[in-house]
Amino acid sequence: MQLRNVVLVDGARSAFAKGGRGKLVATRLDEAGATVLRALLERHPRLDARTIDDVGLGNVMGQGEFVLLGAVARLAGLPMEVCSFNSNRQCGSSMETLHRIAMSIAVGATDCGIALGIERMGRSLGGGGGAPATRITKLNARLFQLNETQRNMAHDHSEYFSVPFPDYILDSPPLQSMTQTAQNVAEVYSLSRQEMDAYAVRSQHKTHAAYEAGIYKDEVVPLEVELPVFDDQGNWLEEEHGEVVTFERDECIRAETTAEGLAGLNPVRGIVSFGDKELVITAGNSCPTNDGISAALLMSEERALELKLEPLARIIGMGVGGVKPQLMGIGPIPATKKALQHAGMTSDEIDRVEFNEAFAAQVIPSLRELGIPEERVNVNGGSLAIGHPLGATGARLVTTVAKELRRSNTRYGLATQCIGAGMGISTIVERLD
Repeated sequence: MQLRNVVLVDGARSAFAKGGRGKLVATRLDEAGATVLRALLERHPRLDARTIDDVGLGNVMGQGEFVLLGAVARLAGLPMEVCSFNSNRQCGSSMETLHRIAMSIAVGATDCGIALGIERMGRSLGGGGGAPATRITKLNARLFQLNETQRNMAHDHSEYFSVPFPDYILDSPPLQSMTQTAQNVAEVYSLSRQEMDAYAVRSQHKTHAAYEAGIYKDEVVPLEVELPVFDDQGNWLEEEHGEVVTFERDECIRAETTAEGLAGLNPVRGIVSFGDKELVITAGNSCPTNDGISAALLMSEERALELKLEPLARIIGMGVGGVKPQLMGIGPIPATKKALQHAGMTSDEIDRVEFNEAFAAQVIPSLRELGIPEERVNVNGGSLAIGHPLGATGARLVTTVAKELRRSNTRYGLATQCIGAGMGISTIVERLD
């Protein structure tokens, strides 16, 4: 079978709001998602909505607010005949959705599809929706048993990683918080608090500068939203109505961030060092929790040419990779190496990278292992400032790197992110003139 070329025609997103206390709390995400999707399609009037075969939605924490994909598509004006599906690969959900649509187009099953990502983290995290502690304890006990019996069956990690993983990490509970896994990675790679904080400062400043230069203007769809009203305890007063404002700038950008200010923050509560090392993970070098929406329009290159569209980039490489769950953050390393192999490339050919900054602790060692210099990475800032609304991040990363390739007149771009439970996912794109 001759595979077809798949192109990213365009992508768009909302600004990313603070989870729980931000500007999207009082906004229905199905309606906001429809606004983003509609704005994306209106940029390309030659595209008849009936051309769209499939729409996928990446979403992780749906228990906090069930986002009905069919409602988003219909509110955006798509015909009832357009198919839809939901996808959950944790933080990589909308990138996984993009991969599924791309593969369908590549084999000729469909011609055109949309990858959506919608996430409401604030209500989900604030609602106590996590598994009870007793259930986690029992599951960890069972996973410990499996870990013991499967230790000799594990993949030889030396293919992907240059450092040994100490037993005290591998023998720690498999199910851990994401901040705990960041602490583990920092210890394995001997990262200092100072270098992680310095990275976070650079991310904040680059994001602020990019907004000031208007770089995200083409990416972010302005939304008219009603500001939420909160009581003295921070609870949202659903029946109260706030001012209607235009929301068009990510809420977690802190241009005033300094290394001195971050040095004064305490480590995240609850993390420990299994190796009796310094605790180095803070709110300042970790991504925030966010609400947000992203959308990416994919098509066969042949159909895009027929419609006289001007796609941003061609999808040329995809990969997923698994790692020990205790070291979740380094999932982009095997995922990217697999994507590079799929694309027939090496890392030194990559011109621009959008690396999801879940934690500075996982970006720094991943770049070292992949041999990618930081000056090519997140040149317009990253998720430490932009935000990381879980299921919405992947489509955002692919869109951002594709637009940056065109802006900088460079050729190859990589979008990659770590995923909870010990995974990574990566996409490689090539700019189209």
